[in-house]
Amino acid sequence: MIVPALLTDKKENLEKMLDLCSGFTDFVQIDVMDGEFVPSTSIGPKDLDGLGGKIRSEAHIMAQDPLSWLDAFKGIGSERIIYHFEANCDHAKTIETIKACGCEVGIAINPPTTIEQVEPWIDKVDSVLFMSVIPGFYGAPFIPEVLNKIREFKKIFPDKVVGIDGGVKLNNVKEIADSGVDYICVGSALLKAGNPKEAYERFLGELGIV
Repeated sequence: MIVPALLTDKKENLEKMLDLCSGFTDFVQIDVMDGEFVPSTSIGPKDLDGLGGKIRSEAHIMAQDPLSWLDAFKGIGSERIIYHFEANCDHAKTIETIKACGCEVGIAINPPTTIEQVEPWIDKVDSVLFMSVIPGFYGAPFIPEVLNKIREFKKIFPDKVVGIDGGVKLNNVKEIADSGVDYICVGSALLKAGNPKEAYERFLGELGIV
């Protein structure tokens, strides 16, 4: 599954991205950043007001306080809330609070984070998002060593839903898919393409989906 990853610091741009993506897919990831967990900033929680119903979504929260975004994403109907293992938050409280809202919980891990570090929490979450870049910017370079970590993870947790996010291009998407991931988030290679719909279809074609 190819999932467009939407990242912007302007509400009107996000609206345009959502409308655009609704023409060729039924599910997107909305990326947000607080300027603390990562140096860049994105739209804020209030910018999500009124954007529900356009398309199904999951949230990827790159913030030290992921729960400060929970009401906003619940308000637009996001089905899964992904927060970072490296965030300065109480994991038990964060996972429990997200689940209490009726959303699935995903945990994202940065390239330096090991499986051993995050392993105690794996059974408590619905999915794991492996970052294949240092997060915070569109167009960051892909870190291929993350694929070995995914292969190792899938041997230990074969039934856990696994996503990958960062640096995905047409020339590496097949290798990425072969690592065992369940879905692949694609940002700049789709949203900054001249024709995002055609770019999306090329990714599917590279994977033999169409």
